[in-house]
Amino acid sequence: MSASTTADLILASTSRYRAELLRRLRVPFIQRAPDVDESRQSAEAPQDLALRLAAEKAFAIARGAPGHWVIGSDQVCVLGDAVLGKPGTHAAAVQQLQRLSGCRAVFHTAVCVIAPDGSEQLRNCPTEVQFRHLSPAEIETYLRLDKPYDCAASARSESLGPALLQSMRSDDPTALIGLPLIAVCDMLRASGFDVLARAARSA
Repeated sequence: MSASTTADLILASTSRYRAELLRRLRVPFIQRAPDVDESRQSAEAPQDLALRLAAEKAFAIARGAPGHWVIGSDQVCVLGDAVLGKPGTHAAAVQQLQRLSGCRAVFHTAVCVIAPDGSEQLRNCPTEVQFRHLSPAEIETYLRLDKPYDCAASARSESLGPALLQSMRSDDPTALIGLPLIAVCDMLRASGFDVLARAARSA
């Protein structure tokens, strides 16, 4: 479903992955870029960082879009006490996957929905991921094929990323990709946006 100028649903993100997920719901939406500083605050817990940024992104757009539902989301990967962000470069991605090899990481995917009446819903959907023991050759092959340099923890779960994993646990299967659709549908429905009814009208 392409974006529509008459859509009253806004995705507060420039992420193509989140946009691709939201299109699965078959409702028109607009995609807008929030201007938010994503720096971690001193002593801020990773899940709190994800929740705060999801809310800040949603509110940054909602303030200028009265009468709309706005979805904001953010994802933070945690390995032990370390937060792993988007690597940006091949060398940084190699280092991240070397650290993740044989380890369990938690991806905190937070989502915020703001309704036209200004009410806010905020939820975190964690995913526990166990990485296999990865050889240097496997890491190089994966990075060459998938190029996940814009993905947290250097793994693209909607593509070849599962080849790196031993297991994963989550209550929301699309959370790891970047937008937990079960939570989004539930939050939208609670705020008066019936996804199924709107999808039927848009068909």
